[in-house]
Amino acid sequence: MCGIVGIVAFDSRSRIAPARLRRMRDAISHRGPDDQGLDVCGSVGLGHRRLSIIDLRHGRQPMLSGDGKLSIVYNGEIYNYRALRVDLAARGCRFSTHSDTEVILKAYEVFGDECVKHLRGMFAFAIRDSRRHRLFLARDRLGIKPLYYALRSGELLFASEIKSILAAGPVRPALNSAVVPEFLANRYVAGPETLFQGIHKLLPGHILTWSREDGLRVSRYWRLPEVLSPADVSLEEQARELRVRLDESLRSHLVSDVPVGLFLSGGLDSSGLGMLMSRMVRDPIKTFAVGFRDQKVAELPWARMAAAAMGSEHYETVVTPKGFFDALPHMVWQEDEPIAFPSSIPLYFVSELARKSVKVVISGEGADELFLGYNRYRVTAWNERFATAYRRSVPGLIREELRTRIGRFPKSARRYLERSFVGRAAGMRDLFFENFSVFPASMQAQALREPETLLRHDPYATATGYYEAAPGGMLERMSYTDMQTYLVELLMKQDQMSMAASVESRVPFLDHRFVEYAAAMPARYKLRGWTTKAVLREALTEELPPALLKRRKMGFPTPLPGWLRGPFSPLVDEFVLGDRALGRSPLREDFVRRMVAEHLGGERNHADRLWLLMNFEVWQRIFLDGERPETMMEPAARSRPSESPRLTLVRTARTA
Repeated sequence: MCGIVGIVAFDSRSRIAPARLRRMRDAISHRGPDDQGLDVCGSVGLGHRRLSIIDLRHGRQPMLSGDGKLSIVYNGEIYNYRALRVDLAARGCRFSTHSDTEVILKAYEVFGDECVKHLRGMFAFAIRDSRRHRLFLARDRLGIKPLYYALRSGELLFASEIKSILAAGPVRPALNSAVVPEFLANRYVAGPETLFQGIHKLLPGHILTWSREDGLRVSRYWRLPEVLSPADVSLEEQARELRVRLDESLRSHLVSDVPVGLFLSGGLDSSGLGMLMSRMVRDPIKTFAVGFRDQKVAELPWARMAAAAMGSEHYETVVTPKGFFDALPHMVWQEDEPIAFPSSIPLYFVSELARKSVKVVISGEGADELFLGYNRYRVTAWNERFATAYRRSVPGLIREELRTRIGRFPKSARRYLERSFVGRAAGMRDLFFENFSVFPASMQAQALREPETLLRHDPYATATGYYEAAPGGMLERMSYTDMQTYLVELLMKQDQMSMAASVESRVPFLDHRFVEYAAAMPARYKLRGWTTKAVLREALTEELPPALLKRRKMGFPTPLPGWLRGPFSPLVDEFVLGDRALGRSPLREDFVRRMVAEHLGGERNHADRLWLLMNFEVWQRIFLDGERPETMMEPAARSRPSESPRLTLVRTARTA
């Protein structure tokens, strides 16, 4: 796990200034505190920060070929590098290190651009190819590792994080206002654009090449399966095969020259991985959990139960409200864009905890999207199933009258009716995309200062494109859509929050061979009645205590609604209602003030919306106004209560 940066000048007579590369490289020093390097070759420059995981002594980067004509900078892990090394050696390649970096470089020499199809793992890398006068960039199939690029003033700049591109200068960062409706609806921007004008993502499963002859080209080398598996076997048979494949994926992810731990939430995914992992290693595994003091969102007791079952050496940290909010500006700086999910903050703290014991952690990310684990899947399926009968049996005028009267129902009933087929229009746009948006497009049409921006940029265009191109029925299509949109954002959270603490996170559920198998599995094995992730539960039945198998998914909630109504409401005053925030908010002032009043008065829960607006303002102050993250919370600090230290560390006794 590392950080990569680079500059390519389109004019071959240009020379890359090493000082610019150093600024770019050192802006992401947290990604690689163990080593650093530069490679400047005329109009091409590469930079690298290293977190040493494989071949600790000989894996320095940039790594050059024997003749110096090729140079690579690489971030990630290749889990099949040993087998691939044997294959390449049989083809005549000679190796001088035991690193996976050299294996990628040799694979490029042998296979060219097709080298990515031979790699199994998570990666983002760049190769300077002076033999062909070109640059080659690649990103892994699922988007586990990030890679950004920009075209500016006759140059191509790329990096693991946006802040490195900004550090290259001299262009001042600007808001990409066209994508703001999508950000407000979905919390993030899917597709290649970002909130920064002119800075793009290289999408998962894509390569980018540049040469003077062909210019810049982006192409896709991998897709999710386009045909569902025709297998018609029992749930038990599917579960047995799934268990074998999960074992194999997890075992490959444990390859490391440094200790490997586990992020443990006490949920099905991380607990299942922990139980399997404990059987694969000799010593007790180290597990790490994070929680809050608020018992309504208590995750730690479940993590302790799982830790006891697997006999791990278990560590915990408790995040206080003050610690949570004090960390927010620094986390926004780390993530380069507004923090989409409040759970990012505790993820950073548990990564910081893990760093004291290990360099690598296993995480359960990806299982919910693969196996239909989210509540929104079953809610949408239920809505679609009953909506047809409802519309056939109830006249349109009565349906419309019922919809207009939903607001008169008690709050508890209103919450469910608004999201049911009674309160929603037909079609996936309304039942799935609109229904689970933060600021739905229908709301934005009334709330935006410039509602015409919705005509220029449909918030659901990217997701709709994936949905319409996916195979299968509604459930399969929702899964495919989330795998290429929502999950990619979660993976960026996972990468950037763990790397902020200089920890590498690995995601066995997202090994591409495992994904190809699981994604092609029909939805009937995943959602059965009201039971989510049915086939995964069946595969882990003999491993986990019944309480963990039957536990209702919580999704790592935070006590945010109460915090923003209570002692931390001054943050809303500053970052949502403050003059600076209101002055550049994309939403009308009367709408914002009414929303805040409803939340503070307990009439409605707008915590997710307030969180998004707070983050958007903090992001603008850091990246557009140039304010320092460490002083960001000072305007509201006088109104906040004092607290004990933000972290409490508990080490539980290892159980047999």
